[in-house]
Amino acid sequence: MQAKVYWIAFISLLRKEIKRFLRIWVQTLLPPLVTMTLYFLIFGNLIGQRLGSIGGYSYMQYIAPGLIMMSVITAAYTNVVTSFFGMRFQRSIEELIVAPLPNYLLLAGFVAGGVARGLLVGLLVTLLALFFTQLHVYNIFVLLAIVPLTTILFSLAGFTNGLFAKTFDDVSIVPTFILTPLTYLGGIFYSIDLLPNFWRHLSLFNPILYIVNSFRYGLLGISDIPVVSALFIIFMSCVILFFVNLYLLNRGKGIRT
Repeated sequence: MQAKVYWIAFISLLRKEIKRFLRIWVQTLLPPLVTMTLYFLIFGNLIGQRLGSIGGYSYMQYIAPGLIMMSVITAAYTNVVTSFFGMRFQRSIEELIVAPLPNYLLLAGFVAGGVARGLLVGLLVTLLALFFTQLHVYNIFVLLAIVPLTTILFSLAGFTNGLFAKTFDDVSIVPTFILTPLTYLGGIFYSIDLLPNFWRHLSLFNPILYIVNSFRYGLLGISDIPVVSALFIIFMSCVILFFVNLYLLNRGKGIRT
């Protein structure tokens, strides 16, 4: 009986999150499409035509997987941090705190909302990419693993940001000064094999590098790093971040004064 109640609570929270980002689709779904269209036009068509192939693929095909994952990462992260901090700011989070809802279910509900938006944005950007280049599925199992893991990881990261943020400025600090630089330096537009040894080894500490290369392997069959190791690292990062967030919730971080 309790399991049924928990399931209903989880689905209700997930439904609320999905309705929230669908209701404001002009802010949540349209901007990634506009941004990625500009990337495909500028980097793919204008610049890509002047560059040679990479790994046997055109530059447009090479950057497409990275651009798709960039949109997925941003969507999943932004959805959770804005939704959770918004509830904290409006003090509507108190309704969830007093409800007979375990913290792990509260965390799972917000993360699932981020996963839903990340997957939807990823699908839309993939369909957009097909207007500019051809994409093939090289390994469906890698794709089915890396995309959900990525959305979970950055939904959890967004939740962490939402716990520590005290103002709306704090919400934008991490995406601006951490997430964006890591994304651009994550091998989306280039292969790390082109870098000098120092910068190539330094790039290995960038988690987005593993995500982009795993997804690129799933589509094109090429990667700068071992895919199995990348999937393991991402999975363990999800596990660690989940328990870190759960610990912070149990301590009342960001939700109790």
